[in-house]
Amino acid sequence: MNRVVVVGAGVLGACVTYHLARAGAHVVLVEQAPGPAAGTSGATFAADVTHLKTPYAYYRLNRQGSEGHLRLAEEIGGPGWRHPVPHVQWADDEDGRRALRERTSRARQWGRDCRLAPVSALRDLVPAVDPAACPTDEIVVHGDAAWFDAPRFVRALLDAAARLGTVETHYATPVTGLPRDGERVTGVRAGARTWHADAVVNCAGPGADRVAALAGVALPLRRVPGLIATSGPLPGRPLTAILSVPGLDLRPTADGGVLALSWEVDGRLRGAVDGLPEELHRRARAVVPGVAGAGIVDARIGVRPVPLDGLPLVGEVPGAPGLYHLVSHSGVTLAPVLGRLAAGEITGGASASELAGYRPDRTVAEGVEDENLRAMDRRGARPAARHEAKAQAEV
Repeated sequence: MNRVVVVGAGVLGACVTYHLARAGAHVVLVEQAPGPAAGTSGATFAADVTHLKTPYAYYRLNRQGSEGHLRLAEEIGGPGWRHPVPHVQWADDEDGRRALRERTSRARQWGRDCRLAPVSALRDLVPAVDPAACPTDEIVVHGDAAWFDAPRFVRALLDAAARLGTVETHYATPVTGLPRDGERVTGVRAGARTWHADAVVNCAGPGADRVAALAGVALPLRRVPGLIATSGPLPGRPLTAILSVPGLDLRPTADGGVLALSWEVDGRLRGAVDGLPEELHRRARAVVPGVAGAGIVDARIGVRPVPLDGLPLVGEVPGAPGLYHLVSHSGVTLAPVLGRLAAGEITGGASASELAGYRPDRTVAEGVEDENLRAMDRRGARPAARHEAKAQAEV
């Protein structure tokens, strides 16, 4: 039986743990936080926007991840974590509208359910939205989007893995060392305790480069803090779509509230967040008036682990065999496919062709290939990446 230590109990760590256990491995899961999904996975927008991903190979990988959620839901059962809703976009200038039309055409060519619609369609699609907030007569509707309850997803995976009987979990357990036999990483040390293993999987999210450094490995990774603010349940009509509008992204929450994110607001993060949750609330209620009566019930910072080219880092690197890295932005969408393929490589030994372009030792230039992440950088989040932030901060 393979013995594997997984570092990190977020979406990627939980998914690879589940697939490793299904393959018959004995898994030790260690997490520095007091519980699962306590870092980025618990402070993320968590929307399936596969239709926005580029280049085409990365779009295909995201599509496999999106479809993998459906298969996992059938395997695991229990309360669902995936919530299908349309994704509605609009722009406030001609350049933005032209870009949306081009992406709509591309999405159709790639087989997506995507259409242009008059702004009057908002009344039926998203009645919680004030149509006057849309400064154009045209919107884009993606019909096959969804949002995820990421903490519920993580708990479902770990509960299913635990039922297999070959998983032990250790929370509040920060990794302090990676024992080696020659070049090979042979386990994990946490304080005075050591777990020996055939493989170690680095799923530490924004801390993955620090874990890698314990084995002398440098990962091409940057940390991009992002603020989310969540309202209470709307007093009137609920939000029934994901919205991406100028300066703001909104999605529903499980209790009928609204979660707000703005890359422009993220660009103003410098460790202090004074006034920024209120700015998100102001922007949200300008689009969804019901937010005004709901108030902010939670606001927190999550730190996105973003490889320099925006694409996942998956696999070992020369000089540190036995240490397998699994790091990605869009981790919630990609977790089902990356967890499954990584577990297959670790337990079966054969390389997955789908992962060939995502090895950590590839040549990585600091020029993001994923168009959606390029938009994030243009709209203000990139300057904040130079500043360290806590993986999760209550504000």
